[in-house]
Amino acid sequence: MKRRKLLVVGASLASLLARGAYAQDNAAKQAEVSAKAKQALEDFYKADAEIKNAVGKAPGYAVFTTYGLSFGLGGAGGKGIAHDSKSKKDTYLDIAQASAGLQIGASDTRYLFVFKDAKSLADFIDNGWDASAGAAAGAGTGKDEANIKAGAVAFSGGTAYVLTKAGLQAGVSLGGSKVWKDKDLN
Repeated sequence: MKRRKLLVVGASLASLLARGAYAQDNAAKQAEVSAKAKQALEDFYKADAEIKNAVGKAPGYAVFTTYGLSFGLGGAGGKGIAHDSKSKKDTYLDIAQASAGLQIGASDTRYLFVFKDAKSLADFIDNGWDASAGAAAGAGTGKDEANIKAGAVAFSGGTAYVLTKAGLQAGVSLGGSKVWKDKDLN
């Protein structure tokens, strides 16, 4: 009986300690994602000063850093945040991309979505986002400054910008991107 109580108390303490470590681990991951998002924003601002004005006037934005490889089949993934300018709340998101076609390369790419209205931002956060892509090419040297001018692409909720920071990615492919809430970090 005494052993049983000790086991229950021990298991309870271990559970509490594990939850505390998990919370600290999540806080560290959130800080890392936030720092990368902030750096990505700075890279966009260096590439095109008008982007800073667009972000400042927007009801919200989402920014991601992705890393990918391709050789015929390609894949990339990363993390980012969606920021609501009114509430000042950040929502942590994941992004994944897949493609197939005549392509080869590796890249470190940033994506910035600037939303035209609060509904588009809310839909992006709550429902995720799917998109397909066509031909793409980009290059960078990996230095601290932005390597190429940020390219703007319209999407139904606003404007998306793409910036390749390091690596080379070229080819023609069919593929898609998916964005969703990070269940662990929110």
